[in-house]
Amino acid sequence: MKQTPAVRTENLTKRFGHHVAVNDVDLEIYPGEVYGLIGPNGAGKTTLIRMLTTAEESSAGDIYINGERLRSDRPQPYIKRQLGYLPDDFPLYDDLNVWDYLDYFARLYYLQGRSRQRRLHEVLELVNLEHKQRSRITSLSRGMKQRLGLARTILHNPTLLLLDEPVSGLDPIARQQFREVIKTLQTVGMTILISSHVLSDLAELCTAIGIMELGFLVESAPLQELYQRLSRQQIWLSTQDDPQKVADHLAQVASVKAVEMDPAGTLKMQFLGDQAEAAALLRSLVETGFSIYDFRCVQDSLEEIFFKVGHQQSS
Repeated sequence: MKQTPAVRTENLTKRFGHHVAVNDVDLEIYPGEVYGLIGPNGAGKTTLIRMLTTAEESSAGDIYINGERLRSDRPQPYIKRQLGYLPDDFPLYDDLNVWDYLDYFARLYYLQGRSRQRRLHEVLELVNLEHKQRSRITSLSRGMKQRLGLARTILHNPTLLLLDEPVSGLDPIARQQFREVIKTLQTVGMTILISSHVLSDLAELCTAIGIMELGFLVESAPLQELYQRLSRQQIWLSTQDDPQKVADHLAQVASVKAVEMDPAGTLKMQFLGDQAEAAALLRSLVETGFSIYDFRCVQDSLEEIFFKVGHQQSS
C-alpha cells in the first residue's frame, strides 16, 4: 500500500496581478522526509511555503496535508495544528525573557498546567537554550534567537515543519547547531520542508530536493537519485611519478574521459565506471608501477547540480 504524502499539491498556482509567482506545481513530500527547496531569489519558494501554511491563498490548484485537502472556505484548525511555520522574519518580543516568550505561545496553543511546563523544558533542552531561559531576548545572539524561534514553532508538536531560510545570516557554528536540532527532529519522525541558499547544509540534511525556477518546480527527487542522474563522477589522483605519463596511461582506459592536470600536478578525470571499476583502475595503476599517494572518487556537489539544472532550463 502506497504511503500517504505528508504534503501533496496538484496544479498549485499563485498569481499577483499579471505575475505568476508559483506556476502549476505538483509536489509530494512523504512522512519523515527532510525536503530541501532551492532556487534563486524570486523563484517562488517563499510563496509556495506560505500557501502550504495557509498564510497565502492559492489562485488555483489544491493542497493536501496528510491526505486532507486544505480549503479556503472553512478554518480547519485540526489541519493547522499539524503545521509548524518558521518564516524568515519571525517575530520576537525583545522585552520578554526566553521562558516568558515561550510560555506566552504555549498558552496560545492551549497547553495547560504541568504539561505546559514540561513541554517548555523539552523544547529548551532540544534547542540547547535551557541555560538562557531567564535571559532577555534582546541579549541573545542571532543563532540563539533563531533556535528560540524554532522552539516556539515546535511547541505544539506539529507533524510538519516548514522552515523558510532558517540559517540566513548565521555563522558556521550557529548553522551547525541548527543542523543538529533539525537532525534530532527528523529522528522523532517529523516531516520537514526547508528552503535555504546554503546548499552545503541541505546536502547534509536532506533526503529529497526540489528546485524552483521562475515559479516552476523543475526538479523534485530523492537526493541520491539527483546525484546519480545529474552528478558527474570524477577521480582525483596524485602521483610521485611524472603526471603526464600517468595521464597518457589513463587516456587508454575506456571508462576514463577528459583527463586534466591542475597546476599542482593533480590529475582530474571524468569516470564512467562504478566503485568496483574504480578499485580495479587503482590496482592496475599500481601494478603498472606508478606510485600513487592520493586517489579520490568525487561527485558534483548539490550546488553544481543546481547550476546544471538552471543552465538546462535556460538553454
